[in-house]
Amino acid sequence: MNIKGLAQALGLSIGTVSRALNDKPDVSEATRKRVLDAAVKLGYSANASGRSLRRGRTQTVAVVLETGQADVRAGDAFFMRIIDAMQDTLAAHGYDLIILPSNSSGDPTAFLKRIMARGMADAIVITATLADDPRLKLLMSGHVPFLSFGRTQTTRDYAWVDLDFEGFLWRAMQALADLGHRDIAITVPPNNSNIAVILRETYEACCAQLGLPHDPDLVQVAEHSEFGGAAVVRSLLARPHPPTALVLNYEMMAFGAYSALRDAGLAPGRDLSLITLRRSRQLRFLEPVVAACDIDVEGLGRTLATETLRVIHAQHPSAAIRWPTPLTLTSSVGPPR
Repeated sequence: MNIKGLAQALGLSIGTVSRALNDKPDVSEATRKRVLDAAVKLGYSANASGRSLRRGRTQTVAVVLETGQADVRAGDAFFMRIIDAMQDTLAAHGYDLIILPSNSSGDPTAFLKRIMARGMADAIVITATLADDPRLKLLMSGHVPFLSFGRTQTTRDYAWVDLDFEGFLWRAMQALADLGHRDIAITVPPNNSNIAVILRETYEACCAQLGLPHDPDLVQVAEHSEFGGAAVVRSLLARPHPPTALVLNYEMMAFGAYSALRDAGLAPGRDLSLITLRRSRQLRFLEPVVAACDIDVEGLGRTLATETLRVIHAQHPSAAIRWPTPLTLTSSVGPPR
């Protein structure tokens, strides 16, 4: 549907619809919402160029990055490496990739609705998924193909690719239990992200199967940063009976964890075993080298691009991929003292 058809369906002028779609200040909030909702529901496409008008496509894929994500905020190269690999794969098929930063202080669903209504891309890739993510409901009700980098708790069919957080935590807990650890702490994100749900559920299942005590207080909500890692370790060391091992869900937290241990006159691996999720290039500066997963980040980016192309061409079945998280143990892990 073009802008003329959208205006006729709404009983508005083309100028009013255009100003609403482009977020102009002279349009009331009620009218803007009405136009955006109808644009999503009716499958409006901006078709900004003559070529896209003839072909019905923009030849563009949009990746929505929330600026509050730890990887983005901390300047970590994780997402940039993924996007670089995605861009190479998409370019080989004649597609461009654009990054759309969603301000962490705004409403991510409203932001996504504007993107969909303006018809900026042939497919949208969302990140930073929540357990109950309203963006997913919006995308499912619209006409724009999409891929989710991350899962939600919905049981409906949609295309997603995510890290194998369950496999990571199972392997970490098993390795620690084999060494004799019984009191094992983990960290989870400080919000309602789906990662937190996955890690909490997996931790409880691991404790049950491995015969370990399940202490909910050992599931530590922590900021995704070096400061978060330090705060968690200080909190755990202050307990009457500190745990002997800690599994971090974000790699940069390891820097803070190491610092807090050394401030207390303790050593990673000897006094507290430490495992973190992903081996990033920054972690090579830690001594001892921290145990982590060697994830094929470029391969992950290529897969995200390939699966995005599949949703554009409506190929089935939908992707449901847990990306491998092979764990490599190092001397940051040892038997409990």
